Amino acid sequence: MDRQELMTDFICRDCLQPYPEAGLPHECPNCGGIFTLRDLTFTEHTSVSGKSSGIWRFTESIGLPASYPVSYLGEGETPLVPVKIRGRDFFGKMENLNPSGSFKDRATAVLASVLRGRNQLNVVEDSSGNAGGSLALYGAAFGIHCRIYIPNGTSGPKRRQIEVCGAEVIQVEGPRENAHKAALEAVQREGLPYASHAAQPFGMAGIATIAFEIFESLGEMPGMVFCPIGHGSLFTGILMGFDALVRAGKAAKRPRLIGVQPEVCAPVVSAWQKKPFSGTLGSSLAEGTMVENPARLVEILGYLDHDRDQVVAVTESEIADAHRLLIQAGLYVEPTSAMVLAASNKVEETPGKSVLILSGSGLKSNT
Repeated sequence: MDRQELMTDFICRDCLQPYPEAGLPHECPNCGGIFTLRDLTFTEHTSVSGKSSGIWRFTESIGLPASYPVSYLGEGETPLVPVKIRGRDFFGKMENLNPSGSFKDRATAVLASVLRGRNQLNVVEDSSGNAGGSLALYGAAFGIHCRIYIPNGTSGPKRRQIEVCGAEVIQVEGPRENAHKAALEAVQREGLPYASHAAQPFGMAGIATIAFEIFESLGEMPGMVFCPIGHGSLFTGILMGFDALVRAGKAAKRPRLIGVQPEVCAPVVSAWQKKPFSGTLGSSLAEGTMVENPARLVEILGYLDHDRDQVVAVTESEIADAHRLLIQAGLYVEPTSAMVLAASNKVEETPGKSVLILSGSGLKSNT
C-alpha cells in the first residue's frame, strides 16, 4: 500500500508492524498478533467520480489505496428514524436496510475491495449468519468464491441467503465457536485466505461511517449510542468513528457508548466487570452475538471510559420484549438488534439524543 499517502492505517495490535503488502494474512507474520485499525481519520465526504455514494463518500477515511476497485452495492446512508417507545424518544440507525440486510455490508464492501485489489478471489469465512450472507452477496457480485462455515443452528433464512448467493456452505455441529475452528482448520490445511469479518481489520473503517452518518443526520453528537457486541467489530468501528470526529474538531467529546450482550454469552461484560467468563450458558435469541472469544475485546476495553461508558447483559425475556416493542414501533429487525432497546432500561439517561444501532433485518430471523 502507498502508506505515506494514507492517514487511516492497518497494523498489528501487538507489535505495530504494518499489514503486509500482499496476500490476506489474518495473523501478523511477525508475532502472530491480530491486526487492527490505527489513526482513523474523519474527512468530509468526497466527490471523486465513482466514490461518492454510501460509505464511499468517506473514501479517504476508509484508507484503501486509490488503485483498489470500489465494491458498491448500496451499503451505507441508512436512515436514522425517530421513534417513541414507552414514552421515551430514540433514533433507530437502520442498518437492517443495507443490501444483504445487516451492518456487515459496510465492512464487507471494504473487504471485497481489498480482495479484488489483491487478487484474493477464493476465500474462507465462518459466520453465525449475517457476515456469511453479506460476503456471499458481495462475492456473487464481484467474482469472489466463498466457502462459509456456519453453526448447524443458524436460522433458516440466513442459511438460505448464503446458499442462494452461490457460496459453498459447510454446516458444523455444536456452538458458534466450532464453526470458527473448522474454518481455521481449512485455512491451515488448504492455504486459503481467511476473509474473516472479525480478524481482518479493513472492515472497521467501513463500519466507522455509521458514526459519521449519525453525526451528519443529527447535526450534533448524540448523548448515548446503544450497540450490540459479538466479536466487537461493530462496536469498535463506531467508537473509532466518533473518536475521529472529535479529533477532527467536530465536537468536544464523543457520545456515551453502551455495549450490549446476551446474558447467556457475555464475555465482554465479564471482562468489563473484571470477572472470569464462565462460558456459554445456553442458546439465545440474539444468535449474532454468541461469541465466546471476541476478536476486538482488547480494543473495546482500551477505548471505553469506565466513568462514562457501560457494557451490560440482557436476559432472553428482555430481548423478546424489546423485539416486540420495536416491531410495534414499525422497526422490523432481528432479535439481536432488540438487545439495544432492552439495555436502555438498565442505564441512566444521558442528556442528548439516544441512538439504537439496529444491526440486522427481521426478514432473516426465524422468530
